[in-house]
Amino acid sequence: MQTYRAILKGNRLEWTEPGPVDLNPEQPVEVTILEEPHQTEDRGKRMAEALEKLAASDAFSEISDPVEWQREIRKDRPLPGRDV
Repeated sequence: MQTYRAILKGNRLEWTEPGPVDLNPEQPVEVTILEEPHQTEDRGKRMAEALEKLAASDAFSEISDPVEWQREIRKDRPLPGRDV
């Protein structure tokens, strides 16, 4: 499967980069609608606000040494149902 970038104009796609060659006139395709840049910016603002609230709540204040905590969290653990 290959991906090609295009812009939808009415009922047709206009390739923004070199498009596919030798397509069957009735070639099945799947189209993914990408978010508009302003939607991404809004999401970034919302995420920043959520992180600010999290920081203000002292949610992780019980962690005295963040580096050690991260090492402990990332340790490999035996997976259930697997003999190591």
